[in-house]
Amino acid sequence: MIVLNGRFLTQGLTGVQRYAREITRALDGLVAAGEAPPIRLLAPPGAEGLEAYPFLAPRIIGSRSGQLWEQLDLPRALQGDFLLNLGNTAPILAGSNQAVVIHDAGVFDTPESYSWKFRGWYRTLQRILALRGARILTVSEFSARRIAENLSVQPKKLGVTLEGGEHILREPADSDILDHNGLARHGYALVVGTGAAHKNLAALRHAIGALGERGLVLAVAGAKDAGVFRQEGGAELDQHIRPLGRVSDAELRALYESALCLVFPSRYEGFGLPPVEAMWCGCPVVASRIGAVAEVCGEAALWFDAARPESLGEAIGQIADDAGFRSSLAEAGRHRTASFSWEAAARRLLGFLPR
Repeated sequence: MIVLNGRFLTQGLTGVQRYAREITRALDGLVAAGEAPPIRLLAPPGAEGLEAYPFLAPRIIGSRSGQLWEQLDLPRALQGDFLLNLGNTAPILAGSNQAVVIHDAGVFDTPESYSWKFRGWYRTLQRILALRGARILTVSEFSARRIAENLSVQPKKLGVTLEGGEHILREPADSDILDHNGLARHGYALVVGTGAAHKNLAALRHAIGALGERGLVLAVAGAKDAGVFRQEGGAELDQHIRPLGRVSDAELRALYESALCLVFPSRYEGFGLPPVEAMWCGCPVVASRIGAVAEVCGEAALWFDAARPESLGEAIGQIADDAGFRSSLAEAGRHRTASFSWEAAARRLLGFLPR
């Protein structure tokens, strides 16, 4: 029997939790079809959404929450079963009888992005898990190389599951968000998540400039206001920015489907989910060729040089001025999505687990 760590059902929805929820959904479907071994889902008190996984026999156990539940209550409930952890952490007491998906090596490679307490805990825990023989999985070949180096694990011992993106098509597009924010079809480029904006503000300034010259705007999903951009360009950039705040999946689908392109300027990613979501929606991707993003997008993205921020503005101009090129890039993205579905990722993951 395989036990699935359901701690993610008590956490907010970020990229890691999205992965956990979608993989669990896909595993539930595979168990229902008789194409996966029996799996039971154990979660801490306060977990929500267990009813979405009926074929995993979901159950709440223990009395603690958070890390204490994961480190103490969960291993006591295993009864010798193999444990699958989907969100970077796992109980030390489960030893080698478990697998843990570590999404990237960010706490080692980009320590400035985390508090000292957070990165200290993650570094210590992940090193102990590796030393105790836990099977380490991840979501890209890039992450596998970085994790192997930082945890002193042989790369061939790591498994790569990849991710999916078709969840973005699950709900009908909610186009009201376009009307409410004055966004016309192909009249804006889209940035998803403020984290990417913070990582490469200089490049985004050039993108805003290229858009403004053409009467277009930059729509930022996840940003509460435009203040972050003022650090680089001043308040005069406001007229070319539409901060949208948090958006639903239905709203995000509408944004992807009507955008001129997705701008993804991040300098470090363990996978890069927004580009995959965009490609599923037929939205062209402009990104910097770094880490896992190059691996995920292949030749289905228009690349700019992160060391030359003005090249992002040039790329935006190329897409805005050449409708035929934009269409061909969107079509390349649609073909690329054949490599990225949650069912395929779940099947790959099962291949690394005991049967």
